[in-house]
Amino acid sequence: MLRREFRLSTNLLRQLKTSEAGILLDGRRVTVRQRVAAGQELSILREPDSGKTRRVPPAAGALDIVYEDGDLLILNKPAGLAVHPSPGHRDGDTLGNRVVWHLSRAGQNPTFRAINRLDRGTSGLMTCAKNKLAAQRLEDQLAAGSIRRVYHAVAEGMGLPPEGTVDLPIGRAEGFGIRRCVREDGRRAVTRFRVLGEQNGRTLLELRLETGRTHQIRCHMSHLGFPLCGDFMYGREIEGMTGFALHSCALSLLQPSTGEALSFAAADPESFHCLLEGSL
Repeated sequence: MLRREFRLSTNLLRQLKTSEAGILLDGRRVTVRQRVAAGQELSILREPDSGKTRRVPPAAGALDIVYEDGDLLILNKPAGLAVHPSPGHRDGDTLGNRVVWHLSRAGQNPTFRAINRLDRGTSGLMTCAKNKLAAQRLEDQLAAGSIRRVYHAVAEGMGLPPEGTVDLPIGRAEGFGIRRCVREDGRRAVTRFRVLGEQNGRTLLELRLETGRTHQIRCHMSHLGFPLCGDFMYGREIEGMTGFALHSCALSLLQPSTGEALSFAAADPESFHCLLEGSL
């Protein structure tokens, strides 16, 4: 019943079994074998303690919060801000540090759980879960393709067909660290694109992902000969530009507790207009 009605993963169910208030029937702790009668109240803990959560330290910083409820945060991330602490970003200069600071101030569980991750140079909408149950359900949606993501990008070059699909496998580029490339033994990657406009040797694109491979849009567009503007890894840097011209402009998902359909939008950054006008 717990798997069917609450859609719990094996790992989360295991944590609930060992938590003091993990599974309650009419306020009393019970095991998974307990039968439930009509009229009784069954509840589960959204945030069971596994003792293994890796904590991100809080650090004050600006957050553009598009939406917030008890289960999730929808943020508009600026280009140039890393999402996770890493060897190159340990001094509180990441989105994760800022989210933990925000949650701590609100008296909520200060754990950073990013669902759809964005590269440091990418701007726009991304989702963070506030508890383990919400995280599991959102990750299930992501895996099933029911979290819809739309991107806008400005690419170098003109002459793409009005719309098309790139269905080419992506894998690691040997000897280049995290860089990806199109290769026959890579994982299937599908990107749909539509041309929104062309100006000054550049193309404004709408892109939709059917798969979520690392650097998928950047790799596919570079392979087509249309690298994203400002992309130092797959194209060239542009002086005066922060990050590169890729923006998560629309996002839709189901609220993890209620199942309500939620949709969000974020306007393109000003740099897109500058790139198309030729002032960058």
